[in-house]
Amino acid sequence: MTWMTIWYALPFAYRWMAWNLLLALMPWLLSVWLFQTGLKRSIVWWVGFVVFIVFLPNAPYTLTDLIHLVEEIQRTDSLLLNTLVILPKFALFVLLGFAAYVVSLVNLGQYLQRQGMERFVFPAELVLHGLSAVGVYLGRFERFNSWDLATRPVQVMVGLFKSLFDGRSLMIMALSFSVIAILYWLFKQITLALMLQQQYRKMLHPQS
Repeated sequence: MTWMTIWYALPFAYRWMAWNLLLALMPWLLSVWLFQTGLKRSIVWWVGFVVFIVFLPNAPYTLTDLIHLVEEIQRTDSLLLNTLVILPKFALFVLLGFAAYVVSLVNLGQYLQRQGMERFVFPAELVLHGLSAVGVYLGRFERFNSWDLATRPVQVMVGLFKSLFDGRSLMIMALSFSVIAILYWLFKQITLALMLQQQYRKMLHPQS
């Protein structure tokens, strides 16, 4: 049995969730490679950094997939199934997706601090929140994918240009920015606290 056979044997709900989660984890994997491995800033690094920014909106995009939660709940009359299967499934999916976004930016922030550019951490976070809000809008409403920037750049630019001059689109982007920024701040505090706790444990038990 091939991987493709297994993939198409899965229910559609699990296939799209697995695919979207894979896209959400890509910026996290790229952030580890770019910001934690000591890689020098070469052409390869900068290409990877551009890819990181392009794929970053896929992580907070998982928040918008909650619209499918309502659809799944409406398709079943079982309170037990909704409570024990569907709700935990979506909660885990959204948590992992957004956690990938938070850890990606934390890795970037720590990299900037090591480079002596600590003053740029907060502005960089705001810029990336904004770009992610735009990316989420283009993905959810214009149905563009990250790779469309390479395969259909003209269509993406036209769609973006129209959106920036549409009041409803701008309002959605502003709301997305606010949600992403607030949730990021909350999740970042938890993430940093867990990191500090881990460092403290290593100090107490260096041989463990």
